[in-house]
Amino acid sequence: MAAVQTFKATAQLQEGFKVKTTARQFELTIDEPKSLGGTDTGMNPVEALLASLAACQSIVARAYATKFEVKLDDFRVEVEGELDLDGFFNRSEVRPGYSDIRYTFYIKTDSPQEKVEEFIQFLECKCPVGDTLANPVNVKLNRIVIEN
Repeated sequence: MAAVQTFKATAQLQEGFKVKTTARQFELTIDEPKSLGGTDTGMNPVEALLASLAACQSIVARAYATKFEVKLDDFRVEVEGELDLDGFFNRSEVRPGYSDIRYTFYIKTDSPQEKVEEFIQFLECKCPVGDTLANPVNVKLNRIVIEN
């Protein structure tokens, strides 16, 4: 497998704010809650972002626990973030995205605390989603295709 991989996803707007997203052979419905004009048939995009961070951290934990001699009897991540909707609704100059994201790891283990702390420090450095959120990444429009 090549070191550099290209991952792709597609989003197709459905009725209202409902969006069908696909990546490889998988499909995920993204929507808004009724309070924001959606039909509440799926997570909204910013919730999916938080879920992606938590899932990524969980996968990294599973991938590296043995290397750090940490036995994971259970591992759960809770993530929350502050987002000022005035930015999205163009009611003020605040940014439309998250200003703060916090997470908590719940680890059930009988491994020594020093090993767990070393493991968590490594985990935080190796999570691709966490790294993408914490560091600037080049995001740009590639092209616009007008279909008739």
